[in-house]
Amino acid sequence: MHTVDRPPRIVRTYHPRRGRLSGRHFDALERLAARYAFAPGDPVDVLEIGSGMGEATAQMAAADPGRRYLAVEVHTPGVANLLHLIEDGGLTNLRVASIDAMELVRDDIPAGSLDAVHVFFPDPWPKARHHKRRLIVPERVALLRERLRPGGVLHCATDDEGYAHAMRETLDADPGLVNRHDGFAPRPAHRPLTKFELRAVRDGRPSYDLMYERT
Repeated sequence: MHTVDRPPRIVRTYHPRRGRLSGRHFDALERLAARYAFAPGDPVDVLEIGSGMGEATAQMAAADPGRRYLAVEVHTPGVANLLHLIEDGGLTNLRVASIDAMELVRDDIPAGSLDAVHVFFPDPWPKARHHKRRLIVPERVALLRERLRPGGVLHCATDDEGYAHAMRETLDADPGLVNRHDGFAPRPAHRPLTKFELRAVRDGRPSYDLMYERT
């Protein structure tokens, strides 16, 4: 009997969700996707993994025109909404990719090239059997850290207390990262308050920021 070599199964850090597209979203995808899409080789200073509906990413890019932002998001309505925000804001320093973020980091982001990586409110995958899908685990953190320049910052935020402490433990253990703060970071003014975070506040869930610098 012959055995068939199979490629290793990729463990996704997200659950694919297409969602409902409005006419405005269809228009954005049709008109703007090619114009604002990331292409391999495009320079990137700040990588945003999981930009959601894009409001916070667009605000940060608008306030920081000297750096080039890349938003990675697999939720189609979020991609479409961000495309509209880019056009409406006349942003020239923001590109969008709809692809698995870790594949993009591995294949298309040069080592030592990023000023910052933002991981804001990723899926906590709360069930223990799903923890392997979490974005902030040792092997994925090591890859993200390698893409940072010395002094570059990996900035994470979550409203899930258990995941927050797991993140901190993982980041503390990485040999090439150092915490910029004594524990959790104060909420930085440059991170916009999103609708998602406002819901967490209304529900009584605090948010936790972690800012680690590549040594």
